[in-house]
Amino acid sequence: MIGPIDFFPVTAVVTGSDSGIGRAVAVRLAAAGLDVGITWHQDEAGARRTAEEVRAHGRRAVLARLDLTDLPAAADVIDRLAGELGRLDVLVNNAGTGTATPFLDLDLATVRQVLDVDLVGPLLCGQRAARHMIRQGGGGRIVNVTSVHEHQPRVGSGPYCAAKGGLGLLTQVMALELAEHGITVNSVAPGEIATPMTGQEDGDVRSEPRPGIPAGRPGDAREVAAVIAFLAGAEASYVTGASWAVDGGMLRMGPMAGSHMDHDRWRRP
Repeated sequence: MIGPIDFFPVTAVVTGSDSGIGRAVAVRLAAAGLDVGITWHQDEAGARRTAEEVRAHGRRAVLARLDLTDLPAAADVIDRLAGELGRLDVLVNNAGTGTATPFLDLDLATVRQVLDVDLVGPLLCGQRAARHMIRQGGGGRIVNVTSVHEHQPRVGSGPYCAAKGGLGLLTQVMALELAEHGITVNSVAPGEIATPMTGQEDGDVRSEPRPGIPAGRPGDAREVAAVIAFLAGAEASYVTGASWAVDGGMLRMGPMAGSHMDHDRWRRP
């Protein structure tokens, strides 16, 4: 077994790091001294901006396009980035997609796309990363970015909830099987975070009131990145198989929200 003093990360790959949480994670890991592999799907310019921020911390940044609907070939990108970086110590499976489609209106193509990007893709990327970590020795860290919908449902998000719930349980299986190699595997479950994916630009979250969230506001991507950076580091060596909600208390509001709503708008996506 690999102990807590044996893990010295120097490289990481962060999927979907062209904006939002992924960019914040890449920059936070660079600030901690790691070289970073950056992936993008459609926003190459955004990925290049992330790379500039990583390099501003004096760290290397390598880029690759990653399309998780092109499986299993897309997982080859993990091998490519590991080769360019020289090794792979940390993988953050952050790339994701979703849908706002009522259950009865779902088509198979949409279901398969969401499941591939949010569940099967992270599984295959995690396999590739773990094999590198085992081969090189010294342990590793895998962090799967899920959602509060790993734990609670949302109307109109059937495939997304199924994928994120599946990724949460997959995380636990990975943690059990990879522990003997000194590899920890955890999930981070963000709530509403002010990013392009939620229709918000990165800005001052304190100016956006959210009465239904105990913290009273959305989260900032950097707040999620701070938790991921902890899980990716040496100090989290005894933390594995856990789901870390970064949601301002949103998950704790289930019964409270249900008893205090004064409208029926929740029935529509």
